[in-house]
Amino acid sequence: MKFTLQHSDTKTSARAGSLSTDHGTIETPIFMPVGTVGAVKAIHQHELKSDIKAQIILGNTYHLYLRPGLETLTAAGGLHKFIGWDMPILTDSGGFQVYSLAHRRKITEEGVRFQSHIDGSYHFFSPESAIDVQRVIGGDIIMAFDECTPYPCDYRYAQKSMHLTHRWLKRCCDHFDKTTDLYGYSQTFFPIVQGSTYEDLRKISAETIAEANREGNAIGGLSVGEPAEDMYRTTELVCGILPKDKPRYLMGVGTPENILECIALGIDMFDCVLPSRNARHGMIYTSEGVMNIKNEKWKNDFSPIDPACPTPTSSVHTRAYLRHLIRSNEILGFQLATLQNLSFYLWLVGEARKHILAGDFHIWQPMMLKKVKNRL
Repeated sequence: MKFTLQHSDTKTSARAGSLSTDHGTIETPIFMPVGTVGAVKAIHQHELKSDIKAQIILGNTYHLYLRPGLETLTAAGGLHKFIGWDMPILTDSGGFQVYSLAHRRKITEEGVRFQSHIDGSYHFFSPESAIDVQRVIGGDIIMAFDECTPYPCDYRYAQKSMHLTHRWLKRCCDHFDKTTDLYGYSQTFFPIVQGSTYEDLRKISAETIAEANREGNAIGGLSVGEPAEDMYRTTELVCGILPKDKPRYLMGVGTPENILECIALGIDMFDCVLPSRNARHGMIYTSEGVMNIKNEKWKNDFSPIDPACPTPTSSVHTRAYLRHLIRSNEILGFQLATLQNLSFYLWLVGEARKHILAGDFHIWQPMMLKKVKNRL
């Protein structure tokens, strides 16, 4: 993998770059649709490419490990071939899912013992096995195995957890370096900064991750319930420490407002289930703000879903029709809503990139922030 920094905004820390992998080049800043079990919910792969213009998607190690399982993925030749996706994939390590299974797991120095949410069977992830599983899945970018702390989090627990994550990182690096790619293309490895919202811990963790000297770095443990101001403060602190010549990935973030704010702080990569999950509940993101498409006010609105964001969904179908489909629980409604939301997210980061390259991001971003905060 190679990251090229192409331009930086003069008044903010926003950057535009390109990240090349064996499955294609990713232009940053970028949003990655989440394909948890090998599918972005309600969206076909050809729509991801042709309509949404996705350049990379995310796969979930915990879920793919449980189902379809490593035997099937190995026989298929990895996740790319299994799902028919020939562009880059990033896999998380399963650490966040382990965090979310607090009542079903036990953390030790060796790793995490957890119960499957599917059948209750017991499994064990160590830093080494998390690397092995991601090798089999075949992500172009694979993540370190870490512990994601909750919010609020006691300082002493956050400190203890951070040091455990750092010890696990050393084991991940050692194991990654002595294992090989399985499918004829190269994989790259990102460590993850932790430390909850404590500035001294985040500083220590960011310095530790930078010293690991990997090809990219991630920031985890945010967007877990903390106030947005804490997210931004922590992100700004960490971005000031992580190397400028490597991509920075803010995990699990977030709303359009979060993304615009964090691009300005120096983040290059984002992922979140929000656009696809909220689509299924009728929450539609547009270039003029957010609408609850179930509301009565859209019943006879025959204007395009989003006239300023030209996508196949927003330009062909009306708000009234989408409201009808969602309120009828019609599957097509979930598909069209997801197409709109993900198209908007990719449009938003694409517009941010254009303005960074044009040198006026610091002018455009505040104006766009006002729009995405609107409730239509």
